[in-house]
Amino acid sequence: MSLDEGDLHHAGLAALISDARVARLLAALNGDGEETRIVGGAVRNALVGRRVHEVDLATTAHPDVTRARAEAAGFKVVPTGLAHGTLTVVVKGEPYEVTSLREDVETFGRHAVVRFGRDFAADALRRDFTINALSLDAQGRLHDYAGGAADLAAGRVRFIGDARRRIREDYLRILRFFRFSADFSHGDLDAEGLHAAILERDGVAILSRERVRNELMRLLVARRAVEIVTAMAQTGFLGRFLGGIGDGARLARAVAAGRDATGRLAALAVATAEDAARLRERLRLSNADGDRLDSYARLVERLHDAPAPLGALGVRRLVADHAPVAVADALAALAGEPRPGIAPDAAAAIAEYEADPVRVPTIPLRGRDLIAAGVPRGPAVGAAMARARARWLAIGCPTHEGARADLVAAALETGP
Repeated sequence: MSLDEGDLHHAGLAALISDARVARLLAALNGDGEETRIVGGAVRNALVGRRVHEVDLATTAHPDVTRARAEAAGFKVVPTGLAHGTLTVVVKGEPYEVTSLREDVETFGRHAVVRFGRDFAADALRRDFTINALSLDAQGRLHDYAGGAADLAAGRVRFIGDARRRIREDYLRILRFFRFSADFSHGDLDAEGLHAAILERDGVAILSRERVRNELMRLLVARRAVEIVTAMAQTGFLGRFLGGIGDGARLARAVAAGRDATGRLAALAVATAEDAARLRERLRLSNADGDRLDSYARLVERLHDAPAPLGALGVRRLVADHAPVAVADALAALAGEPRPGIAPDAAAAIAEYEADPVRVPTIPLRGRDLIAAGVPRGPAVGAAMARARARWLAIGCPTHEGARADLVAAALETGP
């Protein structure tokens, strides 16, 4: 549902500007003809009563002036993006990005030739969406040059000005359009923005895999992820970003179960080991996330072949072979499908393993135990261990000390 502008959380703006560290930084940077304001996401989130994760500022001052004033106030300054006029100022351990106002001279793709400016309105109007163009001055006054407050209240995500021009400045804005819509919009996607995205869709091919991954993972945990991903599939964008089709029903179940971005990606886009391998490369996933998707793929295949409903004992066997988080991902995505049937005690069991991985069973047998029992060193040890592990899984993965003798016996049954 949409809000009236009067229903926006202006108290959040007051809290933002009254933060002691922010107030100290603004006091240090302002004066002598220079002005610094809080801009972008911090203002947007505060205005709708959401948590503010980081505070960015824009200033009329040249970066050299910003640095001198910050250091004179005793703050640490790190030149994190000096070429773009951005400095990180650390106040009592909290980092704040301070960027000099800019004006585009020329734009092409995600790159732009810029010069420093002094006009907050011009700086705001070069941003992507109206809801990201808000600023808050040191006196707590909200500055809105593009109608962002009205759009926030109405649940609209609109490009500033000519949507196609905004997209051509940075084609990642197509994916950001979907991501911010998933987070802040109500109802249908903005028609003009969607039409512009469709017309400019070929531009996404030039985007780096890392930038696509970061936006996509944030989209998957947004409030309306399922609805917006469905819209992306219907308009052909999902395949462009994933290189494959998506499973909206599994994504919806992963969302309902509270899975994180990686778990939701698995549910949406992984059905086979080939899918996991493609996404690992296409999105430049970390080794941990790539391995998790690979485990998920193998679990889905294994569970679809399960002859009987999965209970707590079955979960115990699964976590002995796969990380609990991957098992939880798979069970969440498959819940309600014909196979596997999932018994009530399975959900409780996986929740316990995921919350406390120390509970995951490990086989109480080592190669040295088999050698001591007479198995020759070399390949024979591996073969004997495989027989022992098969026995261990079959009897429910016992971990008590007395289980070792039974496992050694199983290892020696057919000889080396």
